[in-house]
Amino acid sequence: MPLGLLLAVVLELAVFVGVGRALGFGAAVLLVFAASLLGLVLLRREGMRAWRGFRSATQAGQPPGRQVTDGLVGLVGALLLAVPGLVSGLVGLLLLVPPLRRLARSGVQRTAERRVSSMVAGDLFGPRTVRVRQGAPQPAPSPQPEQPVVVDGGRAIEGEIIEPGRN
Repeated sequence: MPLGLLLAVVLELAVFVGVGRALGFGAAVLLVFAASLLGLVLLRREGMRAWRGFRSATQAGQPPGRQVTDGLVGLVGALLLAVPGLVSGLVGLLLLVPPLRRLARSGVQRTAERRVSSMVAGDLFGPRTVRVRQGAPQPAPSPQPEQPVVVDGGRAIEGEIIEPGRN
């Protein structure tokens, strides 16, 4: 982690020097200042948006995971924009663009689903969609016991995934 931070700082400095040489030092400083100011404004907006989405989902009785991950991606994007730096500002700005934001949100959701128990993932993101294939059973690619699917005459039977050892 410290090596990654050091590389990020070196990259930020190199980009700043390159932009400073191309546009002038004053323009580069003004660009960094404007990006940071925009990030601070968006940080408040994204925080309020995330909170409203979370509250509306919980009041409607829906799983709040999608709103939480969307809010998290928006907050990270605004925070990266607020941090002084051209590279971090560009990454933060990209995370606020709706198609890239959806892509990042789905990545965060997949990561969260892999790292928490299936019961917690169900509470956060709702029931999972499971694909059912007919034919001879195939061995699972990994020894995770949460993958079985019950099939009755070619149609899926609704059920829940239970992890062994948990009551």
